[in-house]
Amino acid sequence: MTDPLHAELLDLALEAGRRAGALLRDGRPDDLAVAATKSSPIDVVTEMDLAAEALITGFLTEHRPEDGFLGEEGASVPGTSGVRWVIDPLDGTVNYLYGLPTWAVSIAAEHQGRTVVGVVEVPMRRETYHAVVGAGAFQGDRRLAARPAPPLDQALVSTGFNYVAEVRAHQADVAQRLIPRLRDIRRSGSAAVDLADVAAGRLDGYYERGLHPWDLAAGDLIAREAGALTGGRPGEPPSRELTVAASPGVFEPLQALLEEFGAWHD
Repeated sequence: MTDPLHAELLDLALEAGRRAGALLRDGRPDDLAVAATKSSPIDVVTEMDLAAEALITGFLTEHRPEDGFLGEEGASVPGTSGVRWVIDPLDGTVNYLYGLPTWAVSIAAEHQGRTVVGVVEVPMRRETYHAVVGAGAFQGDRRLAARPAPPLDQALVSTGFNYVAEVRAHQADVAQRLIPRLRDIRRSGSAAVDLADVAAGRLDGYYERGLHPWDLAAGDLIAREAGALTGGRPGEPPSRELTVAASPGVFEPLQALLEEFGAWHD
């Protein structure tokens, strides 16, 4: 990696992710599901989410005060430097609420509108994924590579479901039609972790409808830099309509089935 700006952005994203991950891990009450000091457990999760985003934006602003932000919890600053940080401080909030380990901090840096750095910190798995555009993807010091593509009927694919009942019902119908064509389907509850797992070769593919930029920005770059293909509907980039990431050879047939089954609409 020779671009000094990319190196600086990566170092900052790694440190911000590490700090936010430690805050969320160490600050989660052991009795979160029955927390008596708040009106509901969701309030505690929201407070932790907001605290993590404030930590990340504060740290990055301290080092790069002219940068912009786009964050799930409301951070929206245009900036003047040409760099914008796209942040999901806690991806997998329901997992976090229930004490499940699959949640992550996702931080991406865009330069002139192009994602150039991505970091996904998964504290409960003690894993840090990162990528710089054109320089590969890594888990710690280990270079990542997407799995060699199996036949589609031997592919392990993950997805996610919306919390709106009507939307979820259609997504379940798509999954029901897809399952006989695959080895199996998984549902982790974190888009950032799923995309990192495609990069790490733990999944052959992943798809989901309804993602926001902060859900996918870092993970999409990490998956692509590990050799996976990513996109949305055929010929389109990932979007709220549809996000697909998979090993080459799995991507196109999976994407075609999702188009046929209407996975991109409610």
